[in-house]
Amino acid sequence: SSSGLAVFNLTHAIMGSGILGLAYAMAQTGIVLFSLLLVLVASLAAYSIHLLLKLCQQSGVNSYEDLGTLALGRKGKIMAAGAIILQNIGAMSSYLFIIKSEMPKVIRGFLNYEPAANAWYMHGTYLLLLLALLVVLPLAFLPKIGFLGYVSCVSVFFMLFFTIVVIIKKFSVPCPLPPTNVTLGYYTVKLLKCHLYNSNASNSSDDACSPKLFTLSLQSAYAIPTMAFSFLCHTSVLPIYCELQRPSTGKMQKVANTSISLAFIIYYLSAIFGYLTFYSSVSPELLEMYGLLTRHDSLVMSVRLCILMSVLLTVPLIHFPARKAVLKLLADERPFSWLHHTLATLALITLILILAIFVPNIKEVFGFVGATTSTCLLFIFPALFYIIASREPLLSPQKMGALSLLVFGVAVCLMSITLIILGWARQHPHANTH
Repeated sequence: SSSGLAVFNLTHAIMGSGILGLAYAMAQTGIVLFSLLLVLVASLAAYSIHLLLKLCQQSGVNSYEDLGTLALGRKGKIMAAGAIILQNIGAMSSYLFIIKSEMPKVIRGFLNYEPAANAWYMHGTYLLLLLALLVVLPLAFLPKIGFLGYVSCVSVFFMLFFTIVVIIKKFSVPCPLPPTNVTLGYYTVKLLKCHLYNSNASNSSDDACSPKLFTLSLQSAYAIPTMAFSFLCHTSVLPIYCELQRPSTGKMQKVANTSISLAFIIYYLSAIFGYLTFYSSVSPELLEMYGLLTRHDSLVMSVRLCILMSVLLTVPLIHFPARKAVLKLLADERPFSWLHHTLATLALITLILILAIFVPNIKEVFGFVGATTSTCLLFIFPALFYIIASREPLLSPQKMGALSLLVFGVAVCLMSITLIILGWARQHPHANTH
């Protein structure tokens, strides 16, 4: 594929529903600290991609799983493939769960009448199965990730549309918000749910409607993992690299840097304008805040539909590395087979549909696993594989940089797991009494 389509594919892989939680992250950290943290995690994501590509250049291998083999043998391959499969199954099933729970609400929002409760288009499961059959499955069957480039263009456009609407709404939404009793809905912030509402916000309208440049609290700690996982695209980097026209590590690094920069701009604009609209009242689900103002705002409903379609179109894109990892584990030495390709695709799509439909607490189930695998794929594995497999001396600048990345990754992983356990303990306090 061309570099342009590769940029769109990688940008699409970076941006999931996590964009909805960044305004809340800014409210918990302040504009200055948020800006510094977002620059840091974007830079570290680009650096970890640099380590992966440099190792590919040195060794001649071109898949995450083979880099694991290079560093740690069969065990490394299983670690890399297992993390990719778990991470992407968790992400895909969570995304489909969003579609199941939110699509009926969006359809109801577009209708000028209250639909019958038993209407088929009000049942999330029916809608999910229909969209999976008509959209996800045909795209997931494509044998090359480059074919999804045009789909990714559409998805990135949806994210741009969302950002533009957030900017426009800044100048029309009053602060403080008028009293309302509309119930907040159910969106997601990647795989790490940060359900801590800012209940300690001051009642003073002057305080509630003034931006904080720098703030630190226990809730600030929840913002860091949310931001750290905002640039996770590493499972898609090497498949995209393999399909570049005249592939080179330098060209792929430019694609990665461009994609991360584009995602950074969209993230930052949506976060700062979302925050400057609602200030300390912003919730972990930015789009729901606009629903507090009016039930049938056609522009907001259009944005919600666009975000849902973008999330839906992300599923076949992140399905590709998951299927590749499955085939790497089970049929690595064999030539390409349409039978294996079809069976792996059907098995994965069936599994994520079952999880999305029958596991109501899917985010809790995959929150712990997702936090672990995300950190491994984003920070720990690129650094660890580079330290072990690179031919450079241990005290070389690159290996010392990789060591720093490894330490950062382990710290983020431990922090994420601790916060998930604390969050679970808060939500289920009775569990401690039995």
